[in-house]
Amino acid sequence: MKIFLITLFLFTYTHFSYSQQISNDQIKHTGAGFVISGLTYTTIYATTKNKKLAFYLSFGSSLLAGFAKEYADSREFNSKLDTGEALATGVGGLVASTSFSLFIGKKKKTKDVALVN
Repeated sequence: MKIFLITLFLFTYTHFSYSQQISNDQIKHTGAGFVISGLTYTTIYATTKNKKLAFYLSFGSSLLAGFAKEYADSREFNSKLDTGEALATGVGGLVASTSFSLFIGKKKKTKDVALVN
């Protein structure tokens, strides 16, 4: 009976809660930020071989692209700057920059072992 009451409480509690919705546009912004940051990271890292510089510039480029797009939209449609969508672009950039900085870089060198008869 106790488990039934706890389950009933959880179902009614989640039914009446208002969760924050992620719009389809924010998902597109996150994808765009991922692509922008990924291209920037690979370009910067290929030219400089500096992981920190590539991380910060790629993350900054995605944030800059997000805020520039939202600024242009606010001027064009005469509306308020939507920082949520700009930050969604930045989140996509952060995911890409972190992923690339973790998986791209120096590879572990294997030691050559001499085979002796």
